[in-house]
This record gives sequence, C-alpha cells and structure tokens, in this order.
Amino acid sequence: MQKPLHEAVDNDPSRASPARPSPGPLKDGFLAAWPICLSYLPLGLAFGVTAAQAGFTLLEIGLMSLIVYGGAAQFIAVSMMAGQAPLPAVIATSSLVNLRYLLMSSALAAHLKRLNKAGLCLFASGITDGTFLVNISRFAAGGWDSGRGLAVNHIPQLAWVLGSVLGASLGQAVPAGAAGLDFALPALFISLLVSQAKSPASILTAISAGLAALVFSRVLPGQAYVLLGAAAGATLGRAFLSIGGKGR
Repeated sequence: MQKPLHEAVDNDPSRASPARPSPGPLKDGFLAAWPICLSYLPLGLAFGVTAAQAGFTLLEIGLMSLIVYGGAAQFIAVSMMAGQAPLPAVIATSSLVNLRYLLMSSALAAHLKRLNKAGLCLFASGITDGTFLVNISRFAAGGWDSGRGLAVNHIPQLAWVLGSVLGASLGQAVPAGAAGLDFALPALFISLLVSQAKSPASILTAISAGLAALVFSRVLPGQAYVLLGAAAGATLGRAFLSIGGKGR
C-alpha cells in the first residue's frame, strides 16, 4: 500500500531538518573555565594599567598578552624593560619564571597522545596555572578530551587579553592595585586549591609544598623557591601514597 504523501515527506532523509549541533567541547570548556575568566579579567586589567604607566602602547600590551600569555612573566618583563634592562636578561628572567610550565606540560602529555605536533603546540601555548589545575583534574576524573582541554586553555586567554586592553585604555585613571586587583590571581589559586584538596594525599601535598616554598624563599634569591616547593610537596605526596596512604 502506498504511504500518504505527508508520511513519505516526513520519512524522507533528504527532507529531514538538520539536527542541531550538540554543545560539545566548547560549552563544556566554558563551563569549566569561567571561574578562571573571572580572575584573569581583573588581573589583566591590572597588567594593562601597569604596562601603560610604564610607557607601553595599547598595541604592544595587547600583543604581549596574546602572544606571551604569562601573567607573572609579563609583569616582570614590563618592569625590567621599563628599567632599561638588556633584552637577553629580560628573556632569561621570564623563562626562569615560566619553567614551572615544563612540569605542567609533562603531566598533561600523557592525556594528549592523539594530538599532532600542531595541536600540541596550540595546547601548550594556552597552559597556565589555572587551566592546568582544571584540565589535570578533569582528565583524571575521566570523560575529558583534548578538545575540551583546548577550550579551557584559550577561553580564559580571551578574558586576559580583554582585561589587558581595557587596563591599557584606562591608563593613569586606575591605580595598578586599586580595588584589590593585585589579589585576583592569589584568590583564584586559593579557590582552586580548596576545590582540589579533598584527600589526605592532596592535603599533605598542598601544605608541604607551601611550607617548603616559604622556607626556600627565605634562603634563595629569585623565583626558584616556587619550583623547589612544588617539587618537595609532590615528592612527599607521592611518598605518602607509596607507603599505603589512601585517598587518591
């Protein structure tokens, strides 16, 4: 029996309305990254104000935030360049501060085996302290992939660049430390730490890393205490798990 015309049309795949795309990695990445954005926007604002007061142009500030994308390194570079420091010294100091990303990248590499070299470069360019903590915890929990990780990496970068440009536009109108802008990044790290420290091993790691970094900061020059404190905390945390500690 021949089907009615309206049923034939409804069942014709060529006439079916296209399915709406699922939210996918972009939405998942945004939902995971928005707390980081809330911190990077005011911190970028503080950087933009600082750089503008040091004599950098709006274009220079925007490009630095887009290409370098390293909060502490950018603040240090601006300060050194404003003081007429030699370019090799600026590069060496900024690179030393960013050495911690070598450890973060190594930890994430195990979850990015399907990415080609171009994808790995793109992913690496967006790693920050905040995005690393979010991604490594999501990868460990499962149901996370490189596409969602890329979204987490680069959505906050938009907030950072926007904040930097706004800060550069305001220039002298807003003091660099106004309204607690300089506390935005520590506040982010504290909130991320509290959300991650849920097991005895993670709590031990956090406390020991903080105490070790504090001790090293008293006896060592520069920023080396950050890496040494992190290494000490990770070592103690791993040792705790190895001798039978529970609560991964």
